[in-house]
Amino acid sequence: MSSRLTPATCKRLLKLPQIPNVWEVDRRPLQQGSYSVDLGADAEGDCILWVDGSQGLVRAMDVVQPEVGYEAVVRTLLRAIEYPHDPGNPARPQKVVVRNRELQFYLRSVLQDLDISLEYVPDLPLIEEIFRSFEQVAHNRPPELPPAYAATLRQQAEQLWKLAPWEVLADHQILAITVNHWDLETVYASVMGMLGMEFGVLLYRSLDSLQQFRERAVIDQAKDGMEEAFLEQDCLFLTYEAATSAPSRQPAPFLRLLKPEMQPVFGNLHPLEGLRSFLYDEEAIAFSAILEGLCRFTKAHRHKFTDQQFPEISSRYKVPTLSEQHVTLKFATQPDLAQRLYELADDDEVVMPLIQDDLIPENSYLSLGMITWDMVSTARSGVKHHQPGQAKEGGDGLPVIVVQTTQPKAKQMMATIATMGGLKGVCFNPGSDLLLGEAYDLGLLQAENGELHLFGEFLNDDPMHQSARTKWDQRCRKTQGYCGLVIAKGMKGASRGNPKVTDMMALYEITSLPPETLGIGVLEKQSIPGLESLDLAELESLEDDPTR
Repeated sequence: MSSRLTPATCKRLLKLPQIPNVWEVDRRPLQQGSYSVDLGADAEGDCILWVDGSQGLVRAMDVVQPEVGYEAVVRTLLRAIEYPHDPGNPARPQKVVVRNRELQFYLRSVLQDLDISLEYVPDLPLIEEIFRSFEQVAHNRPPELPPAYAATLRQQAEQLWKLAPWEVLADHQILAITVNHWDLETVYASVMGMLGMEFGVLLYRSLDSLQQFRERAVIDQAKDGMEEAFLEQDCLFLTYEAATSAPSRQPAPFLRLLKPEMQPVFGNLHPLEGLRSFLYDEEAIAFSAILEGLCRFTKAHRHKFTDQQFPEISSRYKVPTLSEQHVTLKFATQPDLAQRLYELADDDEVVMPLIQDDLIPENSYLSLGMITWDMVSTARSGVKHHQPGQAKEGGDGLPVIVVQTTQPKAKQMMATIATMGGLKGVCFNPGSDLLLGEAYDLGLLQAENGELHLFGEFLNDDPMHQSARTKWDQRCRKTQGYCGLVIAKGMKGASRGNPKVTDMMALYEITSLPPETLGIGVLEKQSIPGLESLDLAELESLEDDPTR
Protein backbone atom coordinates (compact mmCIF):
# COMPACT_ATOMS: atom_id res chain seq x y z
CA MET A 1 0.00 0.00 0.00
CA SER A 2 1.29 3.45 -0.91
CA SER A 3 2.54 5.61 1.95
CA ARG A 4 2.35 8.82 -0.08
CA LEU A 5 -0.46 11.33 -0.22
CA THR A 6 -2.13 12.23 -3.49
CA PRO A 7 -0.84 15.38 -5.23
CA ALA A 8 -4.20 17.09 -4.68
CA THR A 9 -4.04 16.44 -0.93
CA CYS A 10 -0.45 17.72 -0.74
CA LYS A 11 -1.41 20.91 -2.56
CA ARG A 12 -4.28 21.48 -0.16
CA LEU A 13 -2.13 20.97 2.92
CA LEU A 14 0.77 23.03 1.62
CA LYS A 15 -1.54 26.03 1.37
CA LEU A 16 -1.89 26.03 5.17
CA PRO A 17 0.58 28.09 7.24
CA GLN A 18 3.62 26.34 8.67
CA ILE A 19 4.35 27.16 12.30
CA PRO A 20 7.80 26.82 13.94
CA ASN A 21 6.60 24.09 16.33
CA VAL A 22 7.66 20.53 17.07
CA TRP A 23 4.94 17.88 17.18
CA GLU A 24 5.19 14.53 18.95
CA VAL A 25 3.49 11.41 17.58
CA ASP A 26 3.13 7.92 18.99
CA ARG A 27 0.88 4.89 18.82
CA ARG A 28 0.47 2.71 21.91
CA PRO A 29 -1.87 -0.07 23.02
CA LEU A 30 -4.53 0.75 25.59
CA GLN A 31 -5.68 -1.74 28.15
CA GLN A 32 -9.37 -2.09 28.94
CA GLY A 33 -10.64 0.99 30.72
CA SER A 34 -7.55 3.12 30.07
CA TYR A 35 -9.29 5.71 27.93
CA SER A 36 -11.35 8.83 28.39
CA VAL A 37 -14.90 9.41 27.20
CA ASP A 38 -13.55 12.01 24.76
CA LEU A 39 -11.85 9.30 22.73
CA GLY A 40 -15.23 7.98 21.71
CA ALA A 41 -13.73 4.57 20.98
CA ASP A 42 -13.58 1.00 22.11
CA ALA A 43 -12.05 0.24 25.47
CA GLU A 44 -9.23 -1.72 23.89
CA GLY A 45 -7.07 -0.87 20.92
CA ASP A 46 -4.16 1.31 19.90
CA CYS A 47 -4.25 4.99 20.76
CA ILE A 48 -2.74 7.41 18.22
CA LEU A 49 -1.68 10.79 19.56
CA TRP A 50 -0.46 13.86 17.69
CA VAL A 51 0.66 16.47 20.21
CA ASP A 52 2.10 19.96 19.77
CA GLY A 53 5.07 19.81 22.10
CA SER A 54 5.78 23.51 21.71
CA GLN A 55 2.31 24.62 22.79
CA GLY A 56 1.56 21.67 25.07
CA LEU A 57 -1.75 20.67 23.49
CA VAL A 58 -3.26 17.62 21.79
CA ARG A 59 -3.87 18.26 18.09
CA ALA A 60 -5.64 14.97 17.27
CA MET A 61 -6.33 11.61 18.87
CA ASP A 62 -7.81 8.31 17.67
CA VAL A 63 -8.18 4.70 18.79
CA VAL A 64 -7.87 1.92 16.20
CA GLN A 65 -7.80 -1.85 16.24
CA PRO A 66 -4.28 -3.31 16.68
CA GLU A 67 -4.29 -4.90 13.23
CA VAL A 68 -4.81 -1.55 11.46
CA GLY A 69 -1.61 -0.35 9.77
CA TYR A 70 0.38 2.86 10.07
CA GLU A 71 -1.84 4.57 7.50
CA ALA A 72 -4.17 5.27 10.45
CA VAL A 73 -1.42 7.47 11.92
CA VAL A 74 -1.40 9.50 8.71
CA ARG A 75 -5.18 9.89 8.75
CA THR A 76 -4.96 11.23 12.29
CA LEU A 77 -2.17 13.56 11.15
CA LEU A 78 -4.46 15.04 8.49
CA ARG A 79 -7.01 15.85 11.19
CA ALA A 80 -4.26 17.31 13.37
CA ILE A 81 -3.25 19.62 10.53
CA GLU A 82 -6.64 20.62 9.12
CA TYR A 83 -9.12 20.10 11.98
CA PRO A 84 -7.20 20.20 15.28
CA HIS A 85 -8.82 20.02 18.68
CA ASP A 86 -9.52 23.39 20.25
CA PRO A 87 -7.73 25.72 20.75
CA GLY A 88 -5.48 24.69 17.85
CA ASN A 89 -5.67 26.33 14.43
CA PRO A 90 -5.12 24.64 11.04
CA ALA A 91 -1.37 24.53 10.39
CA ARG A 92 1.63 22.35 9.54
CA PRO A 93 4.48 21.87 12.03
CA GLN A 94 8.09 22.53 11.21
CA LYS A 95 9.25 19.23 12.72
CA VAL A 96 7.82 15.91 13.92
CA VAL A 97 9.58 13.65 16.45
CA VAL A 98 8.92 9.93 16.97
CA ARG A 99 10.33 7.23 19.25
CA ASN A 100 9.48 4.29 16.97
CA ARG A 101 11.93 3.50 14.15
CA GLU A 102 9.34 1.64 12.08
CA LEU A 103 6.89 4.53 12.33
CA GLN A 104 9.71 6.93 11.46
CA PHE A 105 10.41 4.98 8.28
CA TYR A 106 6.72 4.95 7.32
CA LEU A 107 6.22 8.69 7.89
CA ARG A 108 9.36 9.74 6.05
CA SER A 109 7.90 10.12 2.57
CA VAL A 110 4.58 11.54 3.81
CA LEU A 111 6.22 14.33 5.79
CA GLN A 112 8.78 15.00 3.10
CA ASP A 113 5.96 15.78 0.67
CA LEU A 114 4.58 18.28 3.20
CA ASP A 115 7.93 20.01 3.81
CA ILE A 116 8.06 18.75 7.41
CA SER A 117 11.30 17.44 8.92
CA LEU A 118 11.29 14.15 10.85
CA GLU A 119 13.54 13.10 13.71
CA TYR A 120 13.92 10.09 15.99
CA VAL A 121 14.14 10.74 19.75
CA PRO A 122 14.27 8.21 22.60
CA ASP A 123 11.63 9.94 24.73
CA LEU A 124 8.42 11.90 24.15
CA PRO A 125 7.83 13.75 27.45
CA LEU A 126 4.40 15.25 26.73
CA ILE A 127 2.93 12.04 25.31
CA GLU A 128 4.39 10.09 28.26
CA GLU A 129 2.53 12.42 30.61
CA ILE A 130 -0.74 11.99 28.70
CA PHE A 131 -0.56 8.20 28.80
CA ARG A 132 0.21 8.28 32.52
CA SER A 133 -2.96 10.34 33.02
CA PHE A 134 -4.93 7.73 31.03
CA GLU A 135 -3.67 5.01 33.34
CA GLN A 136 -4.58 7.05 36.40
CA VAL A 137 -8.11 7.63 35.12
CA ALA A 138 -8.49 3.93 34.39
CA HIS A 139 -7.28 3.03 37.86
CA ASN A 140 -9.72 5.42 39.58
CA ARG A 141 -12.76 4.76 37.40
CA PRO A 142 -15.36 2.35 38.77
CA PRO A 143 -16.35 -0.62 36.58
CA GLU A 144 -19.43 -0.24 34.38
CA LEU A 145 -21.27 -2.68 36.64
CA PRO A 146 -20.37 -3.90 40.13
CA PRO A 147 -18.40 -7.12 39.49
CA ALA A 148 -20.58 -9.22 41.80
CA TYR A 149 -23.73 -8.24 39.87
CA ALA A 150 -22.48 -7.78 36.31
CA ALA A 151 -23.21 -11.28 34.98
CA THR A 152 -26.79 -11.32 36.28
CA LEU A 153 -27.59 -7.85 34.93
CA ARG A 154 -26.23 -8.69 31.48
CA GLN A 155 -28.24 -11.93 31.41
CA GLN A 156 -31.40 -10.01 32.32
CA ALA A 157 -30.64 -7.38 29.66
CA GLU A 158 -30.22 -10.16 27.10
CA GLN A 159 -33.55 -11.66 28.14
CA LEU A 160 -35.25 -8.27 27.72
CA TRP A 161 -33.65 -7.87 24.28
CA LYS A 162 -35.13 -11.22 23.20
CA LEU A 163 -38.56 -10.28 24.55
CA ALA A 164 -38.37 -6.93 22.68
CA PRO A 165 -41.13 -5.04 24.55
CA TRP A 166 -40.60 -2.11 22.12
CA GLU A 167 -42.35 -4.17 19.45
CA VAL A 168 -45.66 -3.61 21.27
CA LEU A 169 -44.99 -0.57 23.52
CA ALA A 170 -44.24 2.94 22.27
CA ASP A 171 -42.08 5.30 24.31
CA HIS A 172 -45.09 7.38 25.42
CA GLN A 173 -46.87 4.31 26.84
CA ILE A 174 -45.55 4.59 30.38
CA LEU A 175 -45.47 1.89 33.04
CA ALA A 176 -45.56 2.98 36.70
CA ILE A 177 -43.47 0.60 38.83
CA THR A 178 -43.91 0.81 42.60
CA VAL A 179 -40.61 -0.19 44.24
CA ASN A 180 -40.42 1.29 47.77
CA HIS A 181 -36.83 0.09 48.23
CA TRP A 182 -33.33 1.45 47.61
CA ASP A 183 -34.53 5.08 47.96
CA LEU A 184 -36.90 4.54 45.03
CA GLU A 185 -40.64 4.92 45.51
CA THR A 186 -42.35 4.77 42.11
CA VAL A 187 -40.35 4.83 38.88
CA TYR A 188 -41.84 5.48 35.47
CA ALA A 189 -40.57 3.23 32.69
CA SER A 190 -40.42 4.41 29.09
CA VAL A 191 -39.61 1.65 26.61
CA MET A 192 -37.67 2.85 23.55
CA GLY A 193 -37.38 1.16 20.19
CA MET A 194 -40.70 1.16 18.33
CA LEU A 195 -39.37 3.82 15.91
CA GLY A 196 -36.33 1.67 15.19
CA MET A 197 -33.83 4.36 16.26
CA GLU A 198 -33.01 3.52 19.86
CA PHE A 199 -33.57 0.44 21.99
CA GLY A 200 -33.77 0.20 25.77
CA VAL A 201 -35.67 1.45 28.79
CA LEU A 202 -35.56 4.66 30.84
CA LEU A 203 -36.55 4.49 34.51
CA TYR A 204 -37.54 8.01 35.60
CA ARG A 205 -37.32 8.60 39.34
CA SER A 206 -40.31 10.95 39.26
CA LEU A 207 -43.26 11.75 37.04
CA ASP A 208 -42.21 15.41 37.01
CA SER A 209 -38.85 14.55 35.43
CA LEU A 210 -40.55 12.52 32.70
CA GLN A 211 -43.10 15.19 31.86
CA GLN A 212 -40.62 18.06 31.99
CA PHE A 213 -38.30 16.30 29.57
CA ARG A 214 -41.12 15.58 27.11
CA GLU A 215 -42.29 19.20 27.25
CA ARG A 216 -38.74 20.56 26.84
CA ALA A 217 -38.04 18.16 24.00
CA VAL A 218 -41.00 19.58 22.10
CA ILE A 219 -40.05 23.20 22.79
CA ASP A 220 -36.28 22.89 22.37
CA GLN A 221 -36.20 20.69 19.29
CA ALA A 222 -36.50 23.73 17.08
CA LYS A 223 -34.04 25.72 19.21
CA ASP A 224 -31.14 23.26 19.23
CA GLY A 225 -31.60 22.84 22.97
CA MET A 226 -32.04 19.07 22.99
CA GLU A 227 -28.68 18.37 24.61
CA GLU A 228 -29.51 20.54 27.61
CA ALA A 229 -32.94 18.94 27.91
CA PHE A 230 -31.36 15.48 27.66
CA LEU A 231 -28.95 16.16 30.52
CA GLU A 232 -31.72 17.44 32.81
CA GLN A 233 -33.43 14.06 32.96
CA ASP A 234 -33.46 12.20 36.27
CA CYS A 235 -33.41 8.51 35.45
CA LEU A 236 -31.57 5.22 35.29
CA PHE A 237 -31.17 3.85 31.79
CA LEU A 238 -30.44 0.70 29.83
CA THR A 239 -29.68 1.04 26.12
CA TYR A 240 -28.37 -1.40 23.53
CA GLU A 241 -25.42 -0.65 21.29
CA ALA A 242 -23.82 -2.53 18.43
CA ALA A 243 -21.05 -4.79 19.74
CA THR A 244 -19.06 -4.56 16.51
CA SER A 245 -15.57 -3.09 16.47
CA ALA A 246 -15.00 0.40 15.11
CA PRO A 247 -15.19 0.46 11.30
CA SER A 248 -11.89 0.32 9.47
CA ARG A 249 -10.63 3.63 8.11
CA GLN A 250 -8.79 1.94 5.27
CA PRO A 251 -10.06 3.05 1.85
CA ALA A 252 -12.33 0.47 0.24
CA PRO A 253 -14.60 1.09 -2.72
CA PHE A 254 -17.36 -1.16 -1.41
CA LEU A 255 -18.48 -1.58 2.18
CA ARG A 256 -20.22 -4.67 3.46
CA LEU A 257 -23.40 -4.37 5.49
CA LEU A 258 -23.27 -6.53 8.60
CA LYS A 259 -25.75 -7.42 11.29
CA PRO A 260 -24.09 -6.58 14.60
CA GLU A 261 -24.76 -8.20 17.93
CA MET A 262 -26.14 -5.88 20.58
CA GLN A 263 -24.64 -5.26 24.00
CA PRO A 264 -26.31 -3.56 27.00
CA VAL A 265 -25.12 -0.23 28.40
CA PHE A 266 -26.31 0.77 31.85
CA GLY A 267 -26.08 4.22 33.36
CA ASN A 268 -27.55 7.16 35.21
CA LEU A 269 -28.72 10.66 34.28
CA HIS A 270 -29.25 13.47 36.77
CA PRO A 271 -29.52 17.26 36.32
CA LEU A 272 -26.66 17.90 38.77
CA GLU A 273 -24.58 14.78 38.19
CA GLY A 274 -24.90 14.63 34.41
CA LEU A 275 -24.39 11.45 32.41
CA ARG A 276 -22.73 8.48 34.14
CA SER A 277 -22.25 5.24 32.18
CA PHE A 278 -21.94 2.94 35.16
CA LEU A 279 -24.01 1.87 38.18
CA TYR A 280 -23.19 1.76 41.87
CA ASP A 281 -24.13 -1.26 43.98
CA GLU A 282 -27.56 -0.13 45.16
CA GLU A 283 -28.52 1.12 41.68
CA ALA A 284 -27.50 -2.23 40.19
CA ILE A 285 -29.57 -4.17 42.75
CA ALA A 286 -32.63 -2.03 42.07
CA PHE A 287 -32.22 -2.22 38.30
CA SER A 288 -31.91 -5.99 38.42
CA ALA A 289 -35.15 -6.38 40.37
CA ILE A 290 -37.00 -4.03 37.99
CA LEU A 291 -35.67 -5.86 34.92
CA GLU A 292 -36.85 -9.18 36.34
CA GLY A 293 -40.32 -7.74 36.88
CA LEU A 294 -40.38 -6.05 33.46
CA CYS A 295 -39.55 -9.32 31.73
CA ARG A 296 -42.37 -11.10 33.60
CA PHE A 297 -44.80 -8.28 32.80
CA THR A 298 -43.90 -8.38 29.10
CA LYS A 299 -44.37 -12.14 28.89
CA ALA A 300 -47.71 -12.04 30.71
CA HIS A 301 -49.35 -9.11 28.90
CA ARG A 302 -47.66 -8.75 25.52
CA HIS A 303 -50.75 -9.97 23.65
CA LYS A 304 -52.86 -7.16 25.16
CA PHE A 305 -50.82 -4.41 23.50
CA THR A 306 -51.42 -5.37 19.88
CA ASP A 307 -52.78 -2.80 17.39
CA GLN A 308 -51.46 0.06 19.56
CA GLN A 309 -53.80 -0.85 22.40
CA PHE A 310 -52.74 0.26 25.90
CA PRO A 311 -55.42 -0.86 28.36
CA GLU A 312 -55.39 -0.50 32.12
CA ILE A 313 -53.34 -3.38 33.56
CA SER A 314 -51.97 -3.90 37.05
CA SER A 315 -49.77 -6.79 38.19
CA ARG A 316 -47.64 -7.62 41.22
CA TYR A 317 -44.49 -9.73 41.13
CA LYS A 318 -42.40 -11.08 43.98
CA VAL A 319 -38.90 -11.04 42.55
CA PRO A 320 -35.50 -12.09 43.93
CA THR A 321 -32.80 -9.45 44.31
CA LEU A 322 -29.03 -9.45 44.12
CA SER A 323 -28.90 -8.76 47.85
CA GLU A 324 -30.48 -12.19 48.56
CA GLN A 325 -33.92 -10.97 49.51
CA HIS A 326 -37.26 -10.83 47.74
CA VAL A 327 -39.29 -7.70 47.06
CA THR A 328 -42.76 -7.19 45.65
CA LEU A 329 -43.04 -4.80 42.71
CA LYS A 330 -46.29 -3.42 41.33
CA PHE A 331 -46.53 -2.72 37.59
CA ALA A 332 -49.37 -0.55 36.26
CA THR A 333 -50.01 0.89 32.82
CA GLN A 334 -50.79 4.62 32.61
CA PRO A 335 -53.26 5.05 29.71
CA ASP A 336 -54.26 8.63 30.57
CA LEU A 337 -50.63 9.74 30.84
CA ALA A 338 -49.81 7.97 27.57
CA GLN A 339 -52.61 9.85 25.81
CA ARG A 340 -51.39 13.22 27.17
CA LEU A 341 -47.83 12.55 26.05
CA TYR A 342 -48.98 11.41 22.62
CA GLU A 343 -51.12 14.53 22.17
CA LEU A 344 -48.24 16.72 23.33
CA ALA A 345 -46.01 15.33 20.59
CA ASP A 346 -48.77 15.20 17.98
CA ASP A 347 -49.83 18.83 18.53
CA ASP A 348 -46.30 20.00 17.84
CA GLU A 349 -45.77 17.71 14.87
CA VAL A 350 -42.78 15.91 16.34
CA VAL A 351 -44.02 12.35 15.88
CA MET A 352 -41.23 10.79 13.85
CA PRO A 353 -41.95 8.56 10.86
CA LEU A 354 -40.76 4.98 11.12
CA ILE A 355 -37.36 4.65 9.50
CA GLN A 356 -37.12 1.13 8.09
CA ASP A 357 -33.81 -0.70 7.71
CA ASP A 358 -34.78 -3.80 5.74
CA LEU A 359 -34.71 -2.51 2.16
CA ILE A 360 -30.98 -3.11 1.60
CA PRO A 361 -30.35 -6.89 1.47
CA GLU A 362 -28.03 -8.39 4.06
CA ASN A 363 -24.42 -8.92 3.00
CA SER A 364 -24.74 -6.39 0.18
CA TYR A 365 -21.98 -4.04 -0.91
CA LEU A 366 -22.75 -0.35 -0.80
CA SER A 367 -20.84 2.40 -2.60
CA LEU A 368 -21.22 6.08 -3.26
CA GLY A 369 -19.74 7.59 -6.37
CA MET A 370 -20.59 8.48 -9.97
CA ILE A 371 -21.21 6.83 -13.33
CA THR A 372 -20.36 8.58 -16.58
CA TRP A 373 -23.10 9.84 -18.88
CA ASP A 374 -22.17 7.19 -21.45
CA MET A 375 -22.74 4.52 -18.79
CA VAL A 376 -26.03 6.20 -17.82
CA SER A 377 -27.18 6.07 -21.44
CA THR A 378 -26.25 2.39 -21.73
CA ALA A 379 -27.91 1.53 -18.41
CA ARG A 380 -31.15 3.32 -19.30
CA SER A 381 -31.75 0.93 -22.18
CA GLY A 382 -30.02 -2.14 -20.79
CA VAL A 383 -31.27 -2.61 -17.20
CA LYS A 384 -34.31 -4.71 -16.35
CA HIS A 385 -35.96 -1.73 -14.67
CA HIS A 386 -35.37 1.97 -15.31
CA GLN A 387 -37.12 4.74 -13.40
CA PRO A 388 -36.62 7.80 -15.60
CA GLY A 389 -35.82 11.23 -14.31
CA GLN A 390 -34.95 14.68 -15.54
CA ALA A 391 -31.24 14.75 -14.77
CA LYS A 392 -29.28 17.44 -16.60
CA GLU A 393 -26.02 16.22 -18.09
CA GLY A 394 -23.79 18.51 -16.09
CA GLY A 395 -20.35 17.57 -14.88
CA ASP A 396 -18.67 14.24 -15.61
CA GLY A 397 -21.60 12.00 -14.77
CA LEU A 398 -24.53 11.10 -12.54
CA PRO A 399 -23.84 10.81 -8.78
CA VAL A 400 -25.14 7.41 -7.66
CA ILE A 401 -25.53 5.05 -4.75
CA VAL A 402 -24.71 1.50 -5.86
CA VAL A 403 -26.09 -1.55 -4.05
CA GLN A 404 -24.51 -4.83 -5.21
CA THR A 405 -26.07 -8.08 -4.08
CA THR A 406 -27.06 -11.48 -5.47
CA GLN A 407 -29.46 -11.62 -8.40
CA PRO A 408 -32.38 -13.08 -6.37
CA LYS A 409 -31.96 -10.45 -3.66
CA ALA A 410 -31.65 -7.70 -6.28
CA LYS A 411 -34.97 -8.82 -7.79
CA GLN A 412 -36.57 -8.85 -4.34
CA MET A 413 -35.31 -5.34 -3.62
CA MET A 414 -36.68 -4.14 -6.97
CA ALA A 415 -40.04 -5.78 -6.22
CA THR A 416 -40.19 -4.13 -2.80
CA ILE A 417 -39.51 -0.71 -4.33
CA ALA A 418 -42.24 -1.36 -6.90
CA THR A 419 -44.81 -1.94 -4.13
CA MET A 420 -43.92 1.51 -2.77
CA GLY A 421 -44.54 3.17 -6.12
CA GLY A 422 -40.87 3.67 -6.86
CA LEU A 423 -38.30 5.98 -5.30
CA LYS A 424 -38.58 9.73 -4.83
CA GLY A 425 -35.16 10.76 -3.57
CA VAL A 426 -32.13 10.35 -1.34
CA CYS A 427 -31.26 12.46 1.66
CA PHE A 428 -28.39 12.74 4.12
CA ASN A 429 -30.26 13.77 7.25
CA PRO A 430 -28.24 15.17 10.17
CA GLY A 431 -28.12 13.39 13.50
CA SER A 432 -26.34 13.56 16.82
CA ASP A 433 -25.29 11.14 19.53
CA LEU A 434 -25.88 12.89 22.84
CA LEU A 435 -24.14 10.13 24.77
CA LEU A 436 -20.87 10.46 22.82
CA GLY A 437 -21.18 14.02 21.55
CA GLU A 438 -20.82 12.91 17.91
CA ALA A 439 -22.41 14.27 14.75
CA TYR A 440 -23.31 12.02 11.84
CA ASP A 441 -25.45 11.67 8.71
CA LEU A 442 -28.25 9.20 8.11
CA GLY A 443 -28.40 8.03 4.51
CA LEU A 444 -32.11 7.74 3.71
CA LEU A 445 -34.06 6.72 0.62
CA GLN A 446 -37.57 8.15 0.39
CA ALA A 447 -40.16 6.10 -1.49
CA GLU A 448 -43.01 7.63 -3.48
CA ASN A 449 -45.43 6.49 -0.76
CA GLY A 450 -43.50 8.54 1.82
CA GLU A 451 -41.70 5.68 3.55
CA LEU A 452 -38.11 6.29 4.66
CA HIS A 453 -35.53 3.52 4.27
CA LEU A 454 -32.08 3.60 5.84
CA PHE A 455 -29.10 2.64 3.69
CA GLY A 456 -26.29 3.72 6.00
CA GLU A 457 -25.05 5.67 9.02
CA PHE A 458 -22.13 7.94 8.12
CA LEU A 459 -19.68 9.36 10.66
CA ASN A 460 -19.28 13.10 10.38
CA ASP A 461 -16.17 13.88 12.44
CA ASP A 462 -13.56 13.25 9.79
CA PRO A 463 -12.13 15.65 7.18
CA MET A 464 -12.19 12.86 4.58
CA HIS A 465 -15.90 12.46 5.23
CA GLN A 466 -16.48 16.18 4.80
CA SER A 467 -14.55 16.08 1.54
CA ALA A 468 -16.65 13.19 0.22
CA ARG A 469 -19.91 14.93 1.16
CA THR A 470 -18.70 18.10 -0.52
CA LYS A 471 -17.96 16.14 -3.69
CA TRP A 472 -21.41 14.52 -3.66
CA ASP A 473 -23.11 17.91 -3.20
CA GLN A 474 -21.01 19.51 -5.95
CA ARG A 475 -21.95 16.77 -8.41
CA CYS A 476 -25.63 17.05 -7.52
CA ARG A 477 -25.52 20.81 -8.12
CA LYS A 478 -24.11 20.19 -11.61
CA THR A 479 -27.01 17.83 -12.36
CA GLN A 480 -29.49 20.34 -10.87
CA GLY A 481 -30.21 18.10 -7.91
CA TYR A 482 -30.56 14.77 -9.68
CA CYS A 483 -28.79 11.57 -8.70
CA GLY A 484 -29.45 7.84 -8.90
CA LEU A 485 -29.70 4.47 -7.20
CA VAL A 486 -28.19 1.49 -9.00
CA ILE A 487 -29.03 -2.09 -8.02
CA ALA A 488 -26.45 -4.54 -9.36
CA LYS A 489 -25.87 -8.29 -9.27
CA GLY A 490 -22.56 -10.13 -9.26
CA MET A 491 -21.43 -11.02 -5.75
CA LYS A 492 -19.01 -13.65 -7.06
CA GLY A 493 -16.19 -13.60 -9.55
CA ALA A 494 -14.56 -10.55 -11.12
CA SER A 495 -17.63 -8.35 -10.61
CA ARG A 496 -17.58 -8.74 -6.83
CA GLY A 497 -17.09 -5.27 -5.39
CA ASN A 498 -16.73 -3.77 -8.87
CA PRO A 499 -20.00 -4.07 -10.83
CA LYS A 500 -19.97 -3.30 -14.56
CA VAL A 501 -22.82 -1.87 -16.61
CA THR A 502 -23.77 -5.43 -17.60
CA ASP A 503 -24.23 -6.25 -13.90
CA MET A 504 -26.68 -3.37 -13.36
CA MET A 505 -30.26 -4.59 -13.00
CA ALA A 506 -32.04 -1.36 -12.08
CA LEU A 507 -31.42 2.37 -12.38
CA TYR A 508 -33.62 4.78 -10.45
CA GLU A 509 -33.11 8.41 -11.41
CA ILE A 510 -34.12 10.34 -8.32
CA THR A 511 -33.60 13.67 -6.58
CA SER A 512 -31.09 14.66 -3.92
CA LEU A 513 -33.36 15.95 -1.17
CA PRO A 514 -32.33 18.60 1.37
CA PRO A 515 -33.02 17.49 4.96
CA GLU A 516 -35.64 20.21 5.37
CA THR A 517 -37.95 18.41 2.95
CA LEU A 518 -38.23 15.40 5.26
CA GLY A 519 -39.19 17.55 8.23
CA ILE A 520 -37.75 15.15 10.81
CA GLY A 521 -35.09 17.47 12.20
CA VAL A 522 -31.86 16.33 13.82
CA LEU A 523 -32.23 12.71 14.90
CA GLU A 524 -30.63 11.31 18.01
CA LYS A 525 -28.37 8.42 17.02
CA GLN A 526 -28.47 5.00 18.54
CA SER A 527 -27.45 1.74 16.97
CA ILE A 528 -29.89 0.35 14.43
CA PRO A 529 -29.92 -3.46 14.19
CA GLY A 530 -29.21 -4.69 10.69
CA LEU A 531 -26.73 -2.02 9.69
CA GLU A 532 -23.15 -1.38 10.64
CA SER A 533 -22.11 2.26 11.04
CA LEU A 534 -20.40 3.32 7.85
CA ASP A 535 -17.87 6.04 7.26
CA LEU A 536 -18.58 8.00 4.10
CA ALA A 537 -14.91 8.97 3.93
CA GLU A 538 -14.03 5.37 3.06
CA LEU A 539 -15.85 5.79 -0.25
CA GLU A 540 -13.37 8.39 -1.40
CA SER A 541 -11.35 5.73 -3.27
CA LEU A 542 -14.15 5.36 -5.82
CA GLU A 543 -12.42 8.19 -7.67
CA ASP A 544 -10.05 5.52 -8.99
CA ASP A 545 -12.86 3.13 -9.95
CA PRO A 546 -14.16 2.90 -13.55
CA THR A 547 -17.67 3.65 -12.30
CA ARG A 548 -16.26 6.58 -10.31
